Amino acid sequence: MTATADPFEDDAKISWYRSPIDRDVLAGLMRRSDLRGWLQTGGHLGAYAATGTLAYLAFGNVDGGNWYWSVPLLLAALFVHGTLGQFTGLIAIHELMHRTVFRTKALNPFFEKVYAFLSWSDYLWYRASHVRHHRATCHREHDGEVVLPLRFSLRSRRFWLTMFAFYPPDAWAKLRTVWRHARGRIDGDWYNHVIPESNVDLRRRHRNWARTLLVGHGLLALVFVATGNWFLIVVFTFGAFYCRWLIFLCGQPQHYGLNSDVPDFRYNTRTFTCSWLPAFCYWNMQYHLEHHMFSAVPFYNLPKLRKAIEHDLPPATHGLRETWREMLAIRARAIADAAYRHTPAIPAGGA
Repeated sequence: MTATADPFEDDAKISWYRSPIDRDVLAGLMRRSDLRGWLQTGGHLGAYAATGTLAYLAFGNVDGGNWYWSVPLLLAALFVHGTLGQFTGLIAIHELMHRTVFRTKALNPFFEKVYAFLSWSDYLWYRASHVRHHRATCHREHDGEVVLPLRFSLRSRRFWLTMFAFYPPDAWAKLRTVWRHARGRIDGDWYNHVIPESNVDLRRRHRNWARTLLVGHGLLALVFVATGNWFLIVVFTFGAFYCRWLIFLCGQPQHYGLNSDVPDFRYNTRTFTCSWLPAFCYWNMQYHLEHHMFSAVPFYNLPKLRKAIEHDLPPATHGLRETWREMLAIRARAIADAAYRHTPAIPAGGA
């Protein structure tokens, strides 16, 4: 196979603007808490287990005499379970990967792997990729994780099926990718950039993790079928494969419609506020601008960080409805003018 030139560079030397903040205040915000970490991970995994249990029990009670209530209950339970399952992937892994969730260091990588197994996530690639994303956010020569402008189609059948149901071709593509990784095959410029052939140890660990996913989930699926509990494949094996609507509504605004190649997170990263439930599911990443400026601050302290530097930040939209009203307006302008990029309003006196 002929090697192709790597289109990405690793020598980003970007002098990022960060809002001024008192050093002691920042030090306090950077403190980690095992209690807060347990409340989030325990609550999140507990809710995911509860909805999965409800779906499993509802399925076991469906019959011809009660279908009019048991089937709607089953579908509702699966909808909520899948919605929560989406956040067991790179959202939860993202926080744990930053090693800021728990004060006890060993708990962060432990739960990182738990979430990665539940969601079939490639946490080793993501860790290597995300370090670069933070170092060179939305700089095209250095960041292949988020390449602006982002696009999405509201007319695609696939879009709506993945939002509110299950799209088998996507699940099959995911399994094929894990299979290729288990064989040591890596495709794509960015993948090969962050997990290069020269890093033999990382390649080996990456391959072995893919094998762990295949063997682990495969054995569990066999147990589920052999014990007559095949529906657990829907609940556990593929619990993170359906109902993407909420993670899309929360996650798409992060950098959408904003600017590339600028050394100021205020121009390429968005913050919005929302009610407690999406904030809980989303691990407070609605405060995404603050997270990029000061990534060592745990997610549970981001609201306080926002208050400390809010005077220097663009105004945040409040709630998913207002956020998406702005997003769709930006999308409409970008469709009419492909060169359009939204420039947030920086407070007077801001750099």
